[in-house]
Amino acid sequence: MSDKYMKILVLNCGSSSIKYQLIDMGSHEPQLLTKGLIDRVKNHKEGIVEVIDTLTDPEKGVLKSLSEIGAVGHRVAHGGSYFHDSALVTQDVIEKIRACFELAPLHNPANLQGILSIAELLPDVPQVAVFDTAFHQTIPAENYMYALPWDYYERLGVRKFGFHGTSHKFVAEKGAKMIGLDIDHSRIITCHIGNGGSVTAMLNGRSLDTSMGFTPVDGLIMGTRTGEIDPGALLYIGEKEGLSYDELGDMINKRSGVLGVTDLSSDMRDIVSASEAGNERATLALAMYDARVKHFIGAYAALLGGVDMIIFTGGVGENQYQSRERICSGLEFMGVEFDRKANDGLRGQDRIISAPDSKVIVAVITTNEELVIAKDTYRLTFGSSRP
Repeated sequence: MSDKYMKILVLNCGSSSIKYQLIDMGSHEPQLLTKGLIDRVKNHKEGIVEVIDTLTDPEKGVLKSLSEIGAVGHRVAHGGSYFHDSALVTQDVIEKIRACFELAPLHNPANLQGILSIAELLPDVPQVAVFDTAFHQTIPAENYMYALPWDYYERLGVRKFGFHGTSHKFVAEKGAKMIGLDIDHSRIITCHIGNGGSVTAMLNGRSLDTSMGFTPVDGLIMGTRTGEIDPGALLYIGEKEGLSYDELGDMINKRSGVLGVTDLSSDMRDIVSASEAGNERATLALAMYDARVKHFIGAYAALLGGVDMIIFTGGVGENQYQSRERICSGLEFMGVEFDRKANDGLRGQDRIISAPDSKVIVAVITTNEELVIAKDTYRLTFGSSRP
């Protein structure tokens, strides 16, 4: 195949933004040609036209012609129970993405608008949908079912789905390769932590359980999300405050997390700065945030029957070395010997941060979800994978 068809455009269409990358899959190692962000998008077709104009700009662009784009890969938030893998976009795939609108009302409609816009603007270019939820479809029923009346599962599809799948998959494979661990015979816990966050237990390269649930609000404390909480507390607050379902949803998704605890910010960098300046609620929020991650590591170590590797990734996982130390402190009982010198000050680099004699290897692994999307797009479009 000609190299000119090996350039993959990766799109992540949000409700008001479009993130994009153009990746050349023709060389031995995939090469990032350019990336960017179109913000304050009101019309996704107009936004994608702006992306295309930027890519083909005579002076600043990286493409001589749109014919150089071999395929387009899209991040899609929710695939429900329909998709166990990424999928070539067909009319059936489009209808199933639309059927998941109720499960991801902020994300799936925008994701689909990106797909439909490309279909109109570049009708001959194949497209692939890469689902955040697909990787977690290997979770067994005892881990994804809720103890609710069965009818809600059968009729409404209420179950755990999990998210951040492309990131968990990528860093586990990258981390295992870095230390010479056979991913097909491994027990790995991946901590994708940032403004949003989740922890995943991976057995032999497959998701066994994950902290996010039916929606991304479950599990860890996040920037503005509660994480796991007694649902009775929500019923109590709703009744006492006279809140509607929409108002409750807004509270647990947009006004809680570290923002809710501190009344300062949802950005962990701001919380760290406030804590260092003596703000007690900021210090408490950090302790709560880190404790919840440790909680899931311990639970998943038991579920896996031991751990070979713990991986930190995401905005906090890759950059907040203080959080990594607090999370790993006290895990000696399960074989973690933390190397504080290797960890101290480390930001945005792949590195082992456990001691040489540690039974469990702990590492920081930088994630690249766009590269996963590009690889899946190439595989499904051209029938082969790239490095």
